[in-house]
Amino acid sequence: MSQENFNDLYAFVCVAQEGSFTKAAARLNISQSALSQTVRNLEQRMGIRLLSRTTRSVATTHAGERLFIKLAPLFEDVTQELQDIGELRDCPRGIIRITTPEHAIDQVLWPVVKRFMDKYPDVTVELNADNRLVDIVGERFDAGVRLGEMLAKDMVAMPITPELRIAVTASAAYLAKHGTPSHPKELMQHRCINWRLPTAGGLLPWEFERGSEKINIRPNNSLILNTSHAGIQAALDGMGIFYTMEEKIVPYLNDGRLVRILEDWCQPFPGFYLYYPSRHHRSQAFSLFLEELRYRGE
Repeated sequence: MSQENFNDLYAFVCVAQEGSFTKAAARLNISQSALSQTVRNLEQRMGIRLLSRTTRSVATTHAGERLFIKLAPLFEDVTQELQDIGELRDCPRGIIRITTPEHAIDQVLWPVVKRFMDKYPDVTVELNADNRLVDIVGERFDAGVRLGEMLAKDMVAMPITPELRIAVTASAAYLAKHGTPSHPKELMQHRCINWRLPTAGGLLPWEFERGSEKINIRPNNSLILNTSHAGIQAALDGMGIFYTMEEKIVPYLNDGRLVRILEDWCQPFPGFYLYYPSRHHRSQAFSLFLEELRYRGE
């Protein structure tokens, strides 16, 4: 195979993977027009259309899909082999891409990433803050971070935190004015600050458990937000009752700016896990990052 054919085939694979000439051109660091011409040249030489183009999307034709299925694993193997050979040098290098909720970056990942980058300065770590349930294979991440109860069964998962808890809080001024609920069902008579789920677009149900009793509440919302920082500020300002991760509000509980309620209804649940596909080929840099991040208990 000539160098020209190799480059054209790789360009086609990139466009098929990204589903976009714009994204593929950015990945290959070439202009969109040059990439489009490269693929057209390939189609002309082969005498068959490989990609179906519209103003909004790019998809493989039947012939293009057959070619892509054959070529993509081969290029992945070549890329991985080149990376493995490069890692025979003393210093690990490469890129580790991780998708994670913003909360996990703040509470878990920052100190680990700092230590890791101090040890291995030639490794680039990319943290993509996203509260959606991201397809890490389709979006080309090495790994993701999720709560243990939200993991897919076909993933390798490693705990990176202990168990977590939810906290229900309000300002002392709000409770003095509206009263303190002693049972989750009483929340229906209160002003509540809720969180809209980024994946499904629905509102977060408030889950409670005490002994054998489990209750899910969909409160009457006085305020709907999509960031926990805004929710905490709203609770501090006396705008209602807020339901969030415990560690986010510990400083406000300690200084008395927020008051915790219904604590006996907030039981521990599985914490954050790092997860990645079972077929994922672990590079040296990724393996070292796993060891740095692994939770080893108190």
